[in-house]
Amino acid sequence: MLTYTAFSGFNRVAHGPLEEVALQARKSFKLKPHTAILIFSDSTGKQMDLDLQGTENEILERLKVYLPASEAPTAHSRAGRPRLGVVAREVSLLPAHWEWLSNQTGGASAFLRKLVDEKMAKTQSQTESIKQTQEVVYRFLSAIAGNLPQYEEAIRYLYRRDKALFAAILGEWPEDLARHTWDLAGKIFKDP
Repeated sequence: MLTYTAFSGFNRVAHGPLEEVALQARKSFKLKPHTAILIFSDSTGKQMDLDLQGTENEILERLKVYLPASEAPTAHSRAGRPRLGVVAREVSLLPAHWEWLSNQTGGASAFLRKLVDEKMAKTQSQTESIKQTQEVVYRFLSAIAGNLPQYEEAIRYLYRRDKALFAAILGEWPEDLARHTWDLAGKIFKDP
């Protein structure tokens, strides 16, 4: 489920599905009409530009444009074996390793390719996930915290994955902002 977060200044006023956040943001705005309410997508870090004027039903109707589009049908792959561009290389293993590999389904080459593919996918997906999360946090902080002290340093520590220094700066910032930033950045600082 996609979540969104609304801030009034540096105070978090709503978090959850877009419909709930929009309606709560509208209530907050009515209580303090001269306060800016910023709504962010937690999955992208981008600020949302929502029209919160009118009745609740009118607001909910306008939010339908943000609903995910239905999935398009996937194209079928062609029949037959793909061209692999196989290049022979030498692999040095002990005799026991070769014996074990020869008993694997598909033989040693097939098993080694599968093993390498799995490791490559895992490594690439972790790296890409961290990069995407850094971009989400960067977009969020750029929109809301760009004028706070040590903003540039915080961004540097975010991209360096320096948990201690990033936490030290966030500790000086407003509590709701720091907590939400940690919520967004969580997996960046987890040990690999």
